[in-house]
Amino acid sequence: MLEDPSAERLDVQEQFWKPVTEDRLGYCLYRSLAQPGLADDQLERIIDRSRQRNRSNGLTGCLHYENGVFFQWLEGPWRQVFRLLDALRDDDRHMDMTILDQGSLDRRLFPDWKMRFSDRRAASLFDWLADWNSRPDDEGAYAERVGVFLRSIKAEGPGNGA
Repeated sequence: MLEDPSAERLDVQEQFWKPVTEDRLGYCLYRSLAQPGLADDQLERIIDRSRQRNRSNGLTGCLHYENGVFFQWLEGPWRQVFRLLDALRDDDRHMDMTILDQGSLDRRLFPDWKMRFSDRRAASLFDWLADWNSRPDDEGAYAERVGVFLRSIKAEGPGNGA
């Protein structure tokens, strides 16, 4: 009697496929451009609101703002991360949102920060990237270096705190 080849494929698929669960940790790193004329008080409100929203949704992360460009790392339950990204796409305080990297995590990179904030006063991401000779068109290396930068800087500037 011949074996059913689909049964063997099912066994192999079950070994590698793991269902995404509600509590699975996910992350997203994105870049966007601030609307021209974003004032310091508006930036302060963004940071405060982000911390409140992240606290209530179980999210953590880091926001870096420099020369009119936002870089943000968000992490937490994957459904919450991607629900927030959907809302952020409609936020008129920034534009040209580009996802640099996303995926799942075994553990958080910013477990103690509801939204860590940094700006050029803490360190310059653009200088960091120039020192690495990083090019935005080399997406994998670019995203990796932005992530390394966000993890390496001190949190300073407006609205500092967990």
